[in-house]
Order: sequence, then C-alpha cells, then structure tokens
Amino acid sequence: MKQFKSLILVLIVVAIPSLTMAQNQKIAYFDSDVVLANIPEYQGIEQQLRLLTDTWKTELANKDKEIKALQQDYEAKEILYTDEIREQKKADISALLKAREGFMAQKFGPSGEYFTRQKELLEPIQRQVFAAVRTVAERQGVDFVFDRAGDIYMVFARSEWNLNESILLELGIDVDDLNEQ
Repeated sequence: MKQFKSLILVLIVVAIPSLTMAQNQKIAYFDSDVVLANIPEYQGIEQQLRLLTDTWKTELANKDKEIKALQQDYEAKEILYTDEIREQKKADISALLKAREGFMAQKFGPSGEYFTRQKELLEPIQRQVFAAVRTVAERQGVDFVFDRAGDIYMVFARSEWNLNESILLELGIDVDDLNEQ
C-alpha cells in the first residue's frame, strides 16, 4: 500500500509540470488555399495544368465521338453483317474503348501525367510555403500550426493566431489586398 501511495505521488509530481507546460503552448493556424491563391507563380501553374487538362479532355471527347459513331454504325448495319464481320466490328469498338481507358489512366490515373506534372510544378512552391510557415512560427514562438484548408476542422479560431498574412509577408507578397476566405 505504501508503494502504491508513493507511485501516485510520483505520478502527480510528474503530471503537474506537464499540465502547466501544456497550458503555455501556443497554437496557430493558416489557410494554405488563401496563401497559395496569393502567390503569383501558383496562378501560372494552375493555368498550365488547366490548359493541359483541356487538351486531354478534347482528345477524350474526340475518342468518345469516334466510339459513338462506330457503335451507331454497327447498330444500324448489324443485320447486314455476317457473323465474322459482326465480331470484327465488336472487336474494333472494344479496342477503341480499351484505348480510351488506357489514355485516361495514362493522363489522369494515380500515377498519370497530370499528377506527376502537378507535383513537379507545385513542390517548389509548397517547400517555400512550409519554410515560411516554419520561420513565422519560430519567430512568433508558436508550438503548433494547423492548416485550415486540410481535413482539420476548427470550430473556433481566434484571428490573432492566423498566420496567413505573416507567411505571405515572409514569402515577399504584398498583403494589402489579401483575399481572405
């Protein structure tokens, strides 16, 4: 019993300083969507990616038209075809559908060109933003910084802990016309 009391006493002695230290921690947040929207290079990257996807979407639309035309032609003439020609037409349509799916995977799949290009273009900007966040947090003595744009939901956040403006200033961006969201 004496050991149990000693153990509780030790736990209390260890826990109390930890609790008071937790009360002194400073937590802040920023919204990466707001920060990125105010970086001019990001606008250019978004435009490049949009142009790239528009080109690919046009190619997909052309492939869809070609497939639809073949399907309609097949349906209109199916009764005129021999079994051999009918199977060939079905195989042609199937091959075009597979080619379309392959194109989609190559361009928009998880390891497709779009995501590869996006990562390649955005990584340097993201590194800059995270370096600015780190610098601002260290300068302001912040212990934790959350990104409001992600999956972390905040029910309340006092604006004095919003680091958007400081991060943009650290990145050398004028904050007079900051489009807060």
